[in-house]
Parts: sequence; C-alpha cells; structure tokens
Amino acid sequence: MEDKPIFAFVLMPFAPKFGDVYELGIKEASSSVGITANRLDEQIFVEGMMERIYRQIEAADIIIADMSDQNPNVFYEVGYAHAKDKLCILLTHDTKDIPFDLKHRRHIEYKGSISLLRQELIKNLDWAKTEIENARRSQLRVVFKPRNTSLSSAKYSASAHITFQIDLFNDSNRPSTEITAIYFYTGNLWLIEQDGKECPKTDSDVLGFSHRYFLKSPVTRLHAKSWAQLQISTRRVIALAYRGDEIRDSYTVTGNVLLRFTTSDGVFDYREYINVEVEDIPF
Repeated sequence: MEDKPIFAFVLMPFAPKFGDVYELGIKEASSSVGITANRLDEQIFVEGMMERIYRQIEAADIIIADMSDQNPNVFYEVGYAHAKDKLCILLTHDTKDIPFDLKHRRHIEYKGSISLLRQELIKNLDWAKTEIENARRSQLRVVFKPRNTSLSSAKYSASAHITFQIDLFNDSNRPSTEITAIYFYTGNLWLIEQDGKECPKTDSDVLGFSHRYFLKSPVTRLHAKSWAQLQISTRRVIALAYRGDEIRDSYTVTGNVLLRFTTSDGVFDYREYINVEVEDIPF
C-alpha cells in the first residue's frame, strides 16, 4: 500500500484556454514531485461520464480543481469531493471565482501565470504527498475543519474564537499504529481548550512554531475502517488599540498549525494552513 503511486484527479473546464494550465502547470508540477495526475478526457471508460467522475474522485488521493470562470460542473464535482473528505487543492486565475464558503480552503491564485501556478502547486503537492504518506504508514488520515468562529470586540481589544473539528480515519484493512500522544502546534500564543478544560502547553520543539499543546486522544488505536473525532476551542487576542491596532468588526485569521502524533511506530506530523473569517455578530 505504501508503494502505491499517488493519484491526483483533475477537475477543470475543458476549454482550449486551459490547455497550458493543465499540460504545463498541473501535469508538470505533479510529475516533478512523483504524483500521477490526469483528468477525465485522458481516460478510457465504459460507464457513464458522471459515474466515472464519482469513481475517480473516490479513488483519488488528491483532487486538483481549477475554479476559474466559476464553471458549474467543476463546482458540483468539488462539492462531491469535499463531501467525501478528499484532500483538495483549489486553483484559480482570480480569487473572486472562489465562493465565500470555500475561501478558507487551501487554494492557489495563479493570475494567468503558468510559472507561478507550477511553483505554488509544487509546494502544495509536496505537502499533500507528505500527508498521504503519513496516512499510509500510520493508518491515520487527518481531516482538519474550522467550525464555529466568532469575534469578541470591545473599545480597546478584539479576540478571535475558533472551534476546530479534527476527524481521524483509518481507511485501511488493518488496525492503526498505537497513539501514545497528540500535540497541537501554533505560531502564536493561543488559549486552547478541549472538553471545556485548558490544554497544557510548553515551548515548541518544532521550528516555525511558538508553542506546543497537549491534546487527549479519543482512542489509543483506530481499528480497520474506523473513525474517531476530537474537538478543540481556541481563543487569542488579535488586536489591541494601545499598540496601534485598528479595532474592527471582522478579521481574517491565517497561519500554519501542526498536529503531531507520537505512536508506537514513530512520529507523524500533519500540517494545515488556516484561513478563516471571524466576525462580531450583534444579537
């Protein structure tokens, strides 16, 4: 299973103007990191087109989708991929083409530049490849989802509140490695709570992150084809008037986080880029 080639299924309009985007951007970037990428029009199949698309989305390790021009077929297919908890990398010529409720998802704005697309996609595919290889070795696939978000703002300060749902899947036919500890890394000082209790923290031992928080694992091991979930609430002051920050009614919170599993078979790191809107909604 670990040696199985990583497959990326590409969703995009078939218009001629996307030819170079696909051949020189997506295909070359994927090939350079050892990932096989193709789209429907390259495949031979006997079932109906939509059945084939569903099957390929389900079989793919990665979904690469170009959202440019807001093509309704691509939007529908991406929705199906998200419903299947697929690892998706969204592309667009202009971020205006990405709907508001997808803007927090990992995406690349390439602005018509094939070289920029290739460069950024290689970075994202390197990350995705590591995630997939970790899942194959540990039998732990991690899906990190921001859920409830809010902003508490006053005259002199504003604080962001974000709840994250973390789903753990074992898609394999054998039990996962034994989980001995879970750590959550951030680049700023957040208050992290799990089950209503503040999580213990210490300085980070990973370059690029400031703090490490200890999380309780919901299970010690995931059985074959099983699932578990943990949820954490996070809070941090993001604006202070005394230091010159503008106190607003909404903010975009961005940054990288890392979820580290220490297991009986070694350490497995899962990185995620966070991009969420927090708003002060009056009641």
